[in-house]
Amino acid sequence: MAHFKELIVWQKSIDLVTKIYKVTEKFPSNEIYGLTSQLRRASVSIPSNIAEGNTRRSKADYVQFLRIARGSCSEVETQIIISKNLGFIDENSFEELSFNIIEISKMLSGLINSLKDSNPTT
Repeated sequence: MAHFKELIVWQKSIDLVTKIYKVTEKFPSNEIYGLTSQLRRASVSIPSNIAEGNTRRSKADYVQFLRIARGSCSEVETQIIISKNLGFIDENSFEELSFNIIEISKMLSGLINSLKDSNPTT
């Protein structure tokens, strides 16, 4: 298995975290413990779980961490929709973040499927 830093999905998720941090800098200050914190934590969870799973000894553990990362993608997607609806994110940023999160989620699903296919008991 490739080291997590070599995985394109990990690299793209790191880029997403950077974008999320930049976008949330512009959120209202009263959201620091609300959507700002939630979005940042959920986005950081994606590459963190990819990395942690990659260092586990079993494919089953790796797959479980990838599933958690994919769940965090859904959290981020939901939170950027809410942020857009509240006017915290402009349309261009929303479209870019939506594209990125969907792409990462699909890549995680592909990685999960490839690991499961290589070991049917996973």
